[in-house]
Amino acid sequence: MILKALLFTFFLVFTGPGHAALPVAVDGIALPSLAPMLEKITPAVVNISTRGKVLVRSSLLSDPLFKRFFNIPDIQSEREIMSLGSGVIVDAANGYILTNNHVIEGAIEITVTLRDGREVTAEVLGRDPDTDIAVIKINAKHLKSISFADSSHLRVGDFVVAIGNPFGLGQTVTSGIISALGRSGLGIESYEDFIQTDASINVGNSGGALVNLRGELIGINTAIMGSSDTNQGSIGIGFAIPINMASDIMFQLIEHGEVKRGRLGVNAQDLTVELAKAFDIESTQGAVVTQIEQGSPAQKGGLKVGDVIIKANGRRVRSSVDMHNLVGLMRVGQHIQLEVIRGGRVMLVKVTIQQMETVTVDGSEFSFRLTGAKIGEIKEADIREGKVEYLQVMDVKPDSQAWNTGLRKDDIIYSINKQLVKTFEQAFAATKLSRSLLLNIQRGNQAMYILIK
Repeated sequence: MILKALLFTFFLVFTGPGHAALPVAVDGIALPSLAPMLEKITPAVVNISTRGKVLVRSSLLSDPLFKRFFNIPDIQSEREIMSLGSGVIVDAANGYILTNNHVIEGAIEITVTLRDGREVTAEVLGRDPDTDIAVIKINAKHLKSISFADSSHLRVGDFVVAIGNPFGLGQTVTSGIISALGRSGLGIESYEDFIQTDASINVGNSGGALVNLRGELIGINTAIMGSSDTNQGSIGIGFAIPINMASDIMFQLIEHGEVKRGRLGVNAQDLTVELAKAFDIESTQGAVVTQIEQGSPAQKGGLKVGDVIIKANGRRVRSSVDMHNLVGLMRVGQHIQLEVIRGGRVMLVKVTIQQMETVTVDGSEFSFRLTGAKIGEIKEADIREGKVEYLQVMDVKPDSQAWNTGLRKDDIIYSINKQLVKTFEQAFAATKLSRSLLLNIQRGNQAMYILIK
C-alpha cells in the first residue's frame, strides 16, 4: 500500500497542470497515465523488417562419418532469411533512423513500417558492429522524431518505458525501472556500457526506444538475458545502449559511413584492493597501466607504466573496461585528459587520440580466389585485451571473386585451411600451393566457415 501511494503521488506531480490532460477521473481523483506522453512519441518508433541471405551447409554435412562414407564435398549454399526489429526516428527532416546493427546486418532489402501504417524502403547510411549501432534512411513526409535525454544523468530506480515490435506483433509498450547502469563484460558487444532494465524486452524489440517519463530517448534496446530459445519471453533482465554512446556513434556513421576509431597504445588492468595497497593509494577503482606501445599516443603524451588512471575527461574510471570504451568511442584527433596517480601524487596527462594504422594487401596476393578483397593486418595494443593481432577484410568489391565466394567487409579471418592466421606471413603459408581455401571467419557475433574451390 505504501508503494502504491508513493507511485500515485509521483504521477500526480508528474501530470500536473503544465502537462497534457489526464484521463477521466474516478471518484474525483484523476487516474495516472502515460498515454499523453506516449501519444507524442510512439510515431517516432518504427518496425523494421529485412530480407537477406546467409551461407548455410546441410546438417548432414556436419556429420564427418556421413561425409566420409558418401564422399560428399563440403558445399555451402545461400539461404534467404527474414528478420524483424525496431528503430527510432531521430531526424524527421532527413529521415534518419537509429537501430541495432544486428537488425539490418546482411540485409538486401529493408522495409520500415511507420506508426500510421505506411511502408517505406530504407537504405543503410552506416553501421558499427562493435557497438551494434546502425543508421538507416527513408524518404517520407510527415515524420516525427524523438528528442534525446542526457543518459549520464540516469540513476538506478528511474522509471523507464520500452517501445518496440516484439515477436512481430506490432508496436508494444512496456514499463519498468533502471535496474543497473554501466553493465559491461557481458560479451555481447566489443564496447559495452549497458543500461539494465526490468521493462519487458523481447525478440523484435531490438533497435527500439527506451525512454524516460518525459518521453525523451535514453537508450536503444539491444539484448535480453535468457536461454537461447528465441520463443522464451523476457525474464526481467534487458539491456539498452545509452543514448549518449549511441548518438556519438550515430553522428560518425552519418558523417563517414563508418566509425573511425583511434588508439591510445596502452595495456591496462583493473585496480584491485591488493594493488591499491601495493601502490599505497586510497582509491580502489581505476586502471593500472601495464605496458605502453613504442611511438604510441600514450608514450608521446607522457603516460608511464605504473600510472593508475582514475579519471578521463572528468569521468571517473572504474576499470580497464571503462578506458576501453572511452577510447574506442572517441574520434581521431580528439584530446583526452587523464587524471593519474603516479608516485602517490595526482597528475594530469593529456593525450591526442591517433588513427589506427593498418597495412593492407589485395587478396589476390594470397589466392586468385580472393581477388577484389582488401585484407588488413591489424596490430595494436588494446587496453583490455593486451596486444592484438588479426587479419580483417577491409573492403570487398561487389561482384568480384572474393564477393561471390561470400567474403564481406569487416569479416575477421581466424584460420585458413585449418591453420591459425594472425599475420600476412601466416596467411601466405596457409594458402601456398592450395587448390581450395577453407576460411574460418567471424562476422559480427556469428562465426562460420567458407569453402572456396
